[in-house]
Amino acid sequence: MYKNIYKDDEMKQAEHMTVRTSVGWYLWTHQLVKVTGEDVTDFLDYMLTGNIKTLAVGRDRYTTMLNEAGEIIDDVVVFRMAEKEYWLSTLFATKMDDWFFDHQGNYDVDWEDITEEWHMFSVQGPKAKEVLNEIVSGGVEDLKFFAHGNYEVRGIPVMVNRGGYTGEKWGYEIYVAPDQADDLEAVLKDACERAEGRQVTEFQVMAWTLPTEAGFYYMKDLAHNNPFEVGLSDSICWEKEFIGKKALLKVKEEGAKREMLGFICLEDDYLIKSRHLGGAGEAIYMDGYEEEVARVVKLVYSYVKNVNNGYLLARKGVFKTGDHFRAHGHECVITEKKWM
Repeated sequence: MYKNIYKDDEMKQAEHMTVRTSVGWYLWTHQLVKVTGEDVTDFLDYMLTGNIKTLAVGRDRYTTMLNEAGEIIDDVVVFRMAEKEYWLSTLFATKMDDWFFDHQGNYDVDWEDITEEWHMFSVQGPKAKEVLNEIVSGGVEDLKFFAHGNYEVRGIPVMVNRGGYTGEKWGYEIYVAPDQADDLEAVLKDACERAEGRQVTEFQVMAWTLPTEAGFYYMKDLAHNNPFEVGLSDSICWEKEFIGKKALLKVKEEGAKREMLGFICLEDDYLIKSRHLGGAGEAIYMDGYEEEVARVVKLVYSYVKNVNNGYLLARKGVFKTGDHFRAHGHECVITEKKWM
């Protein structure tokens, strides 16, 4: 019998719930690509689907990068650091480097991987602002969501960004030079523990249970899909040219053929293949259809709702919220794509 690796793991539950009820902190450094040059804004506007030209210095924007077929090949957060300088937070810096090189054309633009120059600590949860106000010189009261600025923590220079990958209203990311990371970590540990928080050490909590509970994606969830299929079309700027626009306009006109849905498995001990663990994911079949109608993209656990939750990539219109289906013989039900 398959054992539920989430429900019965007390450490995962404790680390997950400390983020939901107080504050959790962890080292979570994405890869960073710095992009500069006279044409940098025009270049990124062409490479990405979001409106980069309207992004103010000191602000961030989540957006996608597509191939010519309109499929998502990366989802990134763009930081506008200066008039002619941006940082892109990604998990695929090497692939991004190749893609930029192949599409640079006549744009006057340069880029470099600066990942080794920074460590990033994520501080998330209802008491996160309380912790940051205690340790950051001058506090962070005026820092808006998806905004960043330069600060000091006990004399340590840092960049603080308000955001994160947990769905928490109060979440911050602290960027620091690697040679000062240990000193910053000691300050964070002390402040969070005094706020009844703790360090999050489990990758499955950082990358899977917390984000999925909030309806967020990991890039592996998005691969080979277009923005309409996964609910990321609202941020597309149609008033400009970008790679994949022609293909995406056809999808917009004809309608997406698939859709990403939330679901829960009603059985605790299940054996369902999920794409986020490798492979194609469990195929779902329904009466009345000769072929499969969906694949299981992700199946983890919501500690807030105490349910096995995940994503299903389904043929458009086959399911509606509340519909039941079976995956590898286990009973499941379609839900909203958020469990907080």
